[in-house]
Amino acid sequence: MKRPTIHDVAAAAGVSRGTVSRLLNGDKYVSPAARVAIERAISETGYVVNRAARSLVTQRTGSVVMVLSEPHEKLFEDPNYSTLIRVAIRMLAERDLSLVMMMAGDEGDRERVVRYVRGGHADGVLLVSTHAGDPLLDALGGGPPAVSCGAVIGRETVIPYAAADDRLGARQMTEYFVGLGRRRIAMITGPMDTPGGIQRLEGFADVLGRKATQRLIAHGDWTQASGERAMTELLERAPDLDAVFVASDLMAAGALAALRAAGRRVPDDVAVGGFDDSSVAVSTHPPLTTIRQPLAEMAQETLRLLLALIDGAEHVEPVILPTELVIRESA
Repeated sequence: MKRPTIHDVAAAAGVSRGTVSRLLNGDKYVSPAARVAIERAISETGYVVNRAARSLVTQRTGSVVMVLSEPHEKLFEDPNYSTLIRVAIRMLAERDLSLVMMMAGDEGDRERVVRYVRGGHADGVLLVSTHAGDPLLDALGGGPPAVSCGAVIGRETVIPYAAADDRLGARQMTEYFVGLGRRRIAMITGPMDTPGGIQRLEGFADVLGRKATQRLIAHGDWTQASGERAMTELLERAPDLDAVFVASDLMAAGALAALRAAGRRVPDDVAVGGFDDSSVAVSTHPPLTTIRQPLAEMAQETLRLLLALIDGAEHVEPVILPTELVIRESA
């Protein structure tokens, strides 16, 4: 069976081939009547747009690349990424854009991402989990517009972003522990070359001041295993601690495992608080008291910024969203 062409659509709609072409290429100056007729003809003929041909005319690829600057296994371990991917696919589909997923966890991955983007294969770049000093950020300069889900640190060139107020969330959790009467409050941070790692520690220190000593701070890498290791380390250093703020729910799950292994009761002996309010928070035992960051809204705002830039906006302002304390049984 012959594949329908743009000529078939034009004939079925009773308009010229040029009018069909203008509509398919996003021209706003097509009459409502012609638009309805063409859309009906496309449906009736089963015509499918040839993206390769369209890109020659529009200089658009019809795709956005999402770049996750983490090792591959973290994509499947951390539930936050699935939320971001789901929102991105939905919003891009509304614009007839496809999502391409790429990892940039090591030098080889980064080189592949740069070749792909600089080769003109994407209309925009969505950065996820960027690290300070990441050479990828500068390597992407001069290419298609890029935005970040989460703030970008340690770079002179500004990259637009949407992020939760990490510092506020950390203050909310730490103040909650103080209000409970907890006196030896520890923290497990995220990586200290990421905005979440830095700003959540800053919020913790805002509340505790000099009490936020190095002895009561251990560092993780956002994984559950690192949370377990860091909690074990804290118990060895400060066996009298009675609360711990963990900078992600996934690491908090690891901290709970370490506390169980040490025979500590939660929350009786040690109160535990996480950050994210991900699916992990309601699957732990006990369920986690945590800080809710509006991840779906962050993803929506990030995509909104990127689409505005793809559409020709010269400048967009960063978006910072508030966090919320969610009290459950761990504290």
